Amino acid sequence: MQQWDHFIAILKKEVQPALGCTEPTSIAYAAAHAARLLGQKPERLSVSVSDNLYKNAMGVFVPGTGQIGLPIAAAVGALGGNPDGGLEVLATVTPAHVKEAMTMIEEGRIVIERADCLDAVFCSAIAYAGDESAQVTVQGDHTGIVEERKNGEIVFKKEQAITTTTEGQSSVGGEEICLKSIYDFALNAPFADIAFILQARDINMALSEEGLSHEYGLELGRTIKEQINAGILSADLINNMAACTAAASDARMGGATLPAMSNYGSGNQGITATIPVVKMAEFVKADDEKLARALIMSHLGAIYIKSHYPSLSAFCGNTATASAVAMALVYLNSGTFEQGCMAINNVISDTSGMVCDGAKSTCAMKVHTAAQTAYKGCFLALAGHGVAGQGIVSADVEKTIDNLGAMITKGMQQTDEKIIEIMRRN
Repeated sequence: MQQWDHFIAILKKEVQPALGCTEPTSIAYAAAHAARLLGQKPERLSVSVSDNLYKNAMGVFVPGTGQIGLPIAAAVGALGGNPDGGLEVLATVTPAHVKEAMTMIEEGRIVIERADCLDAVFCSAIAYAGDESAQVTVQGDHTGIVEERKNGEIVFKKEQAITTTTEGQSSVGGEEICLKSIYDFALNAPFADIAFILQARDINMALSEEGLSHEYGLELGRTIKEQINAGILSADLINNMAACTAAASDARMGGATLPAMSNYGSGNQGITATIPVVKMAEFVKADDEKLARALIMSHLGAIYIKSHYPSLSAFCGNTATASAVAMALVYLNSGTFEQGCMAINNVISDTSGMVCDGAKSTCAMKVHTAAQTAYKGCFLALAGHGVAGQGIVSADVEKTIDNLGAMITKGMQQTDEKIIEIMRRN
């Protein structure tokens, strides 16, 4: 079916490995491309970024560097990044690159500025060597290059596509979709066509194990496991699910050199879309095919819900992701589509007030909350209990998703501006 082919294309584009937080990675990606276009080692860099990119890059570790922030991301991207690596651009960075990058920063040869733009994702990196310069601009998505300039002259410019939406539906990749079509695709697509989604399990569970085995960030996942081992917390499904999910985020935000399988430009949301589903599948003894169908439901459902609002905002996208996860958990427990929709409403009712105040180690706590909320929303729905007609939650789940998008897009702009203002003062 043509629409199923479109869904597969969306998933392969929006669910991909990402090394480190995607905002500093986007900066490194632009800098790596600018350095390649320059054709020689940059002597200095000038980078301008949108407020949201700045917010989500200022407090998170850059993999392989042991350092936090935008300057180190730009410097190591330009000096050692692989421009063909996509969101794994930093996989080729070595200690020698880090040392050289720190020298550039200490000598004031890395300049980071705020861009005067409306786009949530925007980064323009200019690399200089002598009288030569090369500028690469990323806009719209984390690896979306829209313009390249060499010595001020345009050498590449991308034509911007225009898409439209209708009420109750969202345009994702140029085609209108809805939850029912996603659900039907997840249940009925040939397994061979969707088996690739199991890579999300392999990648994110490896990251979780890394977080459980080593000291990263807040060590939330490790702490929960310690509480379980001490008999303070029970070794039940919800605690193991939350510990494994949080541990992956601990590792990712703490600078681990393993990738996360991201979702719609976010590694943490890719973790949320994956690990609770994997742990539930293990619990109910689902085979790989059933797990793959559940992961399609959680990942594609999350992409669909998040396409109703800007990719970076004052809203923590783990809420939207957790709602799609809840539907997948219902499916793994032999629930119906209607119960899955009820679970989505339950999650949105619970955690839609969770704000994003930048990417950092504490994101692990929000990932933990998302996993627990997905579990709770699922079993309330399976028991026949669901939120409807309360607050922003409608009896119609598609209307709820529209309401969520409107609240974020139209109602949280000032919130985002105030959060960024506060972060800059801290």
